[in-house]
Amino acid sequence: MKRVVVTGMGAITPIGNTVEDFWKSVKENKVGIDKITKFDTTDYAVKLAAEVKGFNPREKMEFKQAKRMSPFSQFAVCAAKEAMEQSGIDMSKEDPYRVGVSVGSGIGGMKDMEEEHKRLLEKGNDRVKPLLIPMMITNMAAGNVAIVFGAKGKCINVVTACATGTHSIGEAYRSIQCGEADIMIAGGSESAITPLGVAGFTSLTALSEEPDRLRASIPFDRDRSGFVMGEGAGIVILEELEHAKKRGAEILAEVAGYGATCDAYHVTSPAEDGSGAAKAMELAMKEAGFLPEDVDYINAHGTGTHHNDLFETRAIRLALGKCAEKVKISSTKSMIGHLLGAAGGVEFITCIQSIRDGYIHPNVGLVNPDEQCDLDYVMKEGVPMDVSHVLTNSLGFGGHNATLAIKKYNGE
Repeated sequence: MKRVVVTGMGAITPIGNTVEDFWKSVKENKVGIDKITKFDTTDYAVKLAAEVKGFNPREKMEFKQAKRMSPFSQFAVCAAKEAMEQSGIDMSKEDPYRVGVSVGSGIGGMKDMEEEHKRLLEKGNDRVKPLLIPMMITNMAAGNVAIVFGAKGKCINVVTACATGTHSIGEAYRSIQCGEADIMIAGGSESAITPLGVAGFTSLTALSEEPDRLRASIPFDRDRSGFVMGEGAGIVILEELEHAKKRGAEILAEVAGYGATCDAYHVTSPAEDGSGAAKAMELAMKEAGFLPEDVDYINAHGTGTHHNDLFETRAIRLALGKCAEKVKISSTKSMIGHLLGAAGGVEFITCIQSIRDGYIHPNVGLVNPDEQCDLDYVMKEGVPMDVSHVLTNSLGFGGHNATLAIKKYNGE
C-alpha cells in the first residue's frame, strides 16, 4: 500500500479565514461564538452561533463565479485555493486524471433552499431561480473545487452528517493508498446557520440555549447543555509520498491510518458503551502501527452534548485501555462550535498544526469537569509538548464513526 502525506492546508473558520489566522486564534484561546447575525432570532430560544466573519469570496474568485455558488461551496473553493497554494502543485505538470477531489457537506445549500421555497410560495414556481438545484445539492462543493483546479480524477462527496469531513479525508487517503490517484483535495464544508437549520436542531434538543457565549460550547464540562452551530471549511491536499518527494514538496505530516464503523444503534445518540467509536479508533491505530502508549493527543469529537461527551469518554477508554488516562484530549469545538460536515476537516488541520508546532490547545470554557468525563481533558491553558502520534475522531448522526491516525513525518 502506498504511503500518504499532507502537503497543503486551507481553512475558513469562525476564528480565522486562513490556516495561519485560525491557528493564531487557537493559541490565543479565542472563542468565535457570538450572537447570530444571519437572521432575526427574536422568536428563537437559541441566540448564539459560530459564524464565519469577514469572509469575502470575491477576494479569491470572480463575482460571477461566486454568485453561482452557495456559501458552503464558496468556503470550500477558497479553502482549497489556500491549500493548493501551500502545496505548490502545478496542475499544468500533473495528469489531471490522477488528481481527485473528496470534499463533503452534511447539509449543503440550506440557505438557498429556504429562500427559494419562500419565493415559490410567494411568487410562484416560475420565479424559482434556475441555479437552485446546482447550488443546493451537497456534491457541489466537490464539483466546484474540481472545476476550479481542473481535477479530473475521482470526485466524490461523502455525506455522513458530523463525520463527513473525516470520512472525506479518510476516503481520499484510501484512494491514494490503493493507487487510484496521486493527489486528492479533501475535506468538508458547511454553512447551515439558517432559520430552518437552527430551528431543526433546536427542536431536536441538540443545541445549547446558553446566552453566555463563553459558556455555550463547553465540551466535557458538567454544565454543558448542547452544541453551538458553526460554519466554515477545512480542506487539505493529500499526496502519495513518492510523488510529493519527487517534486520537492514540503511534507507537513503523514496520514497513517483510518478507521470507520457504524454503531447501528440510534439515529442521533452514539452507542452508550462507546463500542462503535472505540472500534474506529482501534482500526485506525492498527493500520498506523500505533500502540495505545504511542498516542500523544486525541482531538475529540467533543460536541458539548451530554451523550456525546460521556460516550466518547467511554470509547477512548475502550480503545486505549489504561493508556487512556495519560493521553491529552481536547475539542476544537470549544472555540469554533460545531461545523457539522466541515468539523473533521478543520480538526484534522488542528492536529497537523499540533504536530508541527508542538502545542495542544485546551478545552476553552471547561471549568467544572464532569466526574464521568474523567480523562485528561486539557483545561485553562494549552500544553507545549512534542506531538508525534495523533488521533482525530468524528461521530455523526446515524451512528457514523470515523477516526484518522496522523503522525509526524520522519523524512524516510
